[in-house]
Amino acid sequence: MKGDASQVKGPEEGGRSGFKSTFGKKILKVLRIREMGVLLALLILFIFFSFASEYFFGLTNLLNVLRQVSLLGIMAMGMTMVITCAEIDLSVGAVYGLASTIAGMMMTKGGLSIWASLVLTLLVTAGIGFMNGVLATFVRIPALIVTLGVMNMARGLALILSKAQVIGVNYRTVTDPFIDKFLYLGQGKVFDTVPMLALFLIIIAILSYLIFNHTIFGFHMRAVGGNPVAARAAGLSSYKVKIITFTILGLLCGLSGILNLSFLANVQGTVGRGLELDVIAATIIGGTSLMGGSGTVIGTVIGVLIMGVLRNGIMLMGINPFWQEVLVGMVIIGAVAIDVWSSRK
Repeated sequence: MKGDASQVKGPEEGGRSGFKSTFGKKILKVLRIREMGVLLALLILFIFFSFASEYFFGLTNLLNVLRQVSLLGIMAMGMTMVITCAEIDLSVGAVYGLASTIAGMMMTKGGLSIWASLVLTLLVTAGIGFMNGVLATFVRIPALIVTLGVMNMARGLALILSKAQVIGVNYRTVTDPFIDKFLYLGQGKVFDTVPMLALFLIIIAILSYLIFNHTIFGFHMRAVGGNPVAARAAGLSSYKVKIITFTILGLLCGLSGILNLSFLANVQGTVGRGLELDVIAATIIGGTSLMGGSGTVIGTVIGVLIMGVLRNGIMLMGINPFWQEVLVGMVIIGAVAIDVWSSRK
């Protein structure tokens, strides 16, 4: 029998080789996960700020970071869907502020019950999102222009309704006996530990993930944003898909505005100014392509956490808070540059 006996592998050696090969494939598969880059960036920030401040890695501070980014994260879920469809919405911060103002006005001066006020507020903000979608699709006005105009309209309406005054929501200004339950939505804690706002973010993130990754509508969003010509040839209505995503974003802005009112127990007409930039930044940092067609809910959650950790760490280190904006701007430019480079590759 010909052949070198040294080339014959025993069962133990072959088993080890197979194990190493399988293990290596699993490692490569993990490293190729789309969100791995932003996840590594988040871990680096965690490690850096843990050494830079003795207070950063405490449970109380970490839960505080999660609470602080909750409302931003809720809106970023909707923005992920809109940008995946190759559109954008600059009105989110203003709609968020308008929602807080409308809910506060109806509870204190409108004579409506708390729950009726909340439902009407959500209907209004969903209607604004629907209007954005219709104008950007059927009327064919660029979404950038439409939402810029709606942003100014919403801010003006919030100031007109509130008369630029602070609207307090408490036991003296609201007669509805459910005021304590409403305030619990923003100020309460589950098991006296986890903030209710964080719980809302987790629920919305899970629902968004299921819609985005496990429904035909999620596939339609990526198809419409990635290749609208092919999507139209396949019989998909890009107008319908985009209008629905704009409506969902409007609804989430309304929910965030209501939760903000519940947390602060007051509202001013100027609330939410500049928030649209944070929402877009978190979405882009999380890996959603500005070109449309790709994005992940998990990546957006990580992007939101990166912004929260960055700002919290800077504050704990006693650095001038204005550096927050500088660093966030640098991160946005870097994220978009990576996105453009990846698209070309």
